[in-house]
Amino acid sequence: MSEAKRTPGDVLRETRKKDSLTKRATVLATVDAMKARGETVTFLAVARTAGVSRWLVYAEGVREHVEAAMKSQARAGRRTKQAGRDASAASLATDLALVREENKALREERDRLKKAVQRSLGTQLDQAGTKELTARVNELLAAVERTALERDEIRAERDELKRKLTEAEDDLAAARAAGKEMFKRINRT
Repeated sequence: MSEAKRTPGDVLRETRKKDSLTKRATVLATVDAMKARGETVTFLAVARTAGVSRWLVYAEGVREHVEAAMKSQARAGRRTKQAGRDASAASLATDLALVREENKALREERDRLKKAVQRSLGTQLDQAGTKELTARVNELLAAVERTALERDEIRAERDELKRKLTEAEDDLAAARAAGKEMFKRINRT
């Protein structure tokens, strides 16, 4: 008979209470799971991982559990640091700064290369189609062949001119020698 006297408000309160207990259990299980995985436990991280509001992780009964997990992680961190197994804050900050600089340089290089490829592709698309390019390449190859033939003809002509020059120089030298000899004979007589 008491079941029949339940009001909608009573049903809503019971549902909310069950929902609250379920969410609190989820938060506590999430904290334990995060500790087991070695993830850093913070109020915000627990709320996000559990999918609940931040208000709930600060609620009485839950807050203490989260704080205890945070303290145990802090103690474990201090023990690790005291044992010398952990990098110092300055070392980590330096590593982070170096990684950020490297990432910045890589992003800049990526952007530069991307722009160069875009320009190159744009230029290629702006140029003539494949048939026209093939015809142009063939024209250039024919021009190279003609130039090679002309070069060979010019070399042959050059060699002939050198030979004639050598002959002319020999003739000139002979004429000078004959002229000297003739002047010597004339001067003697």
